[in-house]
Amino acid sequence: MASRHKARQAVLQVLYQAEVGRHRVEDVLARYADGWTPPEDGPPEPWDEDDWRFLVRLSRGAWEGRQEADRLIDRFAEGWTADRLARVDLCILRMAIHELLHFDTPPGVVINEAVELAKRYSTEDSGRFVNGILGRVYREVVVPRKQPAPSS
Repeated sequence: MASRHKARQAVLQVLYQAEVGRHRVEDVLARYADGWTPPEDGPPEPWDEDDWRFLVRLSRGAWEGRQEADRLIDRFAEGWTADRLARVDLCILRMAIHELLHFDTPPGVVINEAVELAKRYSTEDSGRFVNGILGRVYREVVVPRKQPAPSS
């Protein structure tokens, strides 16, 4: 399993436990510090140092930035609001939106990973839903931020 993919799966678990179980992000991260592997893939494997830093940064950032992400979800999820979404879908979107806005990961990678997580942990429809919202966040928020300011 690709290591960043594994890290994103763990971030989803961290965010879900914080959201639904009302656990502190730091407490959940502490449980994963020695390693993690999806249960169906066997026993926990230790983290590569770079992947652990990525997981911690993305978990903390997505959790702390959830209001920013929720505003974008409310803006782009036609007929839906963040508080009405399935919690898994909400956590995936928060994670991906934070990564799109604050990391240097190629946008296509972020969106594809989020869609795959939605298909695996939610529904096929969730994959399309997540793709649509993230595509709009990318086109209407990320791209304009990267445009150079017009010169006078």
